[in-house]
Amino acid sequence: MDQVAFIVWRESVEALLVVGILYTWLRASPEGRRGMPWLWGGVAAGLLLAVALALVFMGVSTWLSDTGQEWFQAIMALVACGLVVQMVMWMKKNGPKLKSELVSGASANLQRNNWWGLLVLVMIAVAREGSETVVFLWGTILAGAQQNQAWMLAAAGVGGFLLALLTFYILQLGGKVITWRRFFQITEILLLLLAGSLLMNGIDHLVSLEAIPTWVDPVWDTGAVLDDSSGIGKVLADFAGYRAMPSLMHVIVFALYWLAIGLLHRWSRPAATRLMVATHG
Repeated sequence: MDQVAFIVWRESVEALLVVGILYTWLRASPEGRRGMPWLWGGVAAGLLLAVALALVFMGVSTWLSDTGQEWFQAIMALVACGLVVQMVMWMKKNGPKLKSELVSGASANLQRNNWWGLLVLVMIAVAREGSETVVFLWGTILAGAQQNQAWMLAAAGVGGFLLALLTFYILQLGGKVITWRRFFQITEILLLLLAGSLLMNGIDHLVSLEAIPTWVDPVWDTGAVLDDSSGIGKVLADFAGYRAMPSLMHVIVFALYWLAIGLLHRWSRPAATRLMVATHG
């Protein structure tokens, strides 16, 4: 449930950021105010696209056998892991210029009196966040539905969205403690931890399908110190991929994941920063 609330919170804040930038810009001029219905129409269309994707996934999962569903969940977990990492790296690169790009795109549509262009711009932004939420949480949603926890999942999602509204309001105040830059820095770390958890979930499914070997299982057992099925251990399992009894395959994949993250983080730095680090060690 905590994973659902976190993902809905983070993705909703990002969608609210896009909508908030365009809303503020449109309100600044009489001409822009005419685009308000198109802005909210884009929000509604984006949400409908995300719901449509969820319905497609539901339909696909009901057609699959038990083994097919296991494969589907494994693939979804691995795809979600890749999407989370891609999103973090994209925001690191494009976050600082996001506002200027959105405003310039909306301004071009306004000059051409092309309100459909504004609607499509907002629809894509909202649908992107909504579809990512569906992909990230599909395994959790499916498992919860099988355990008759649909209402708890829905409550967690609503709670995450309400928290996102509160977070967006606080960030809009421009406080010195919580700023947009600090928000994205903190959530970047949390998202990379979550991507590691999704990766481990995908490996769990592939191991159960005997698609990949375990080699040594388990490598160690820390269950007596920190159980991964309850308490803090469960939180670490959900958010960071912790396993009390990992196989050698889990350990190797987890280590390679963080090595890849370190390399991607290094390569995503501006060229001048990379040169300075290389020069001064």
